[in-house]
Amino acid sequence: MFICQIAIDPEVFGQVEGKMAYLFMTDNEDFVDGTYEPDGGENAVVIQPDGNNVTTTQLAAGPSLYVMREKEDDQLLHPVPCEFSVALKVGDDPDRGFENDTNGDDLEEAKIGGTPVFLQGEEYPKGGGWRLLLQLDSVTAPFYVNFGDAGVGYAFLSADGRTGKFLWQCG
Repeated sequence: MFICQIAIDPEVFGQVEGKMAYLFMTDNEDFVDGTYEPDGGENAVVIQPDGNNVTTTQLAAGPSLYVMREKEDDQLLHPVPCEFSVALKVGDDPDRGFENDTNGDDLEEAKIGGTPVFLQGEEYPKGGGWRLLLQLDSVTAPFYVNFGDAGVGYAFLSADGRTGKFLWQCG
């Protein structure tokens, strides 16, 4: 499932190789083991240009974000595809957050860059030199994403800006 794309802004990350990051995670109605591990094979942060060596398949459309909504004459919730755009609001870390352009609700627990606020203790991908690219709280996100029970996702960027990794922790 495509979750988001993030411009790798030189004002936040300095001059690095990558210019755009794309975050993907396996999505299924049931829990998928390994989505929480940076090297579990069930998520990817693809950095362009010249980023991760990730095998891809060209599709006209694929699984993407959705919200759960009721349908007329049905009390059950059903997934409805959605898109959101956000504006970066530069601030002092850790108060960097998103302002939702669609309805004006702030996503206070989400940020680009800065210092991660870990739920279960410090956990960076192996290898060192990782910087926070994105922190996303599944509870305050305006779309459905499964980071476990009240989980937070963390995307990281390597020091040279050519590689990305993703993991999540839950409460």
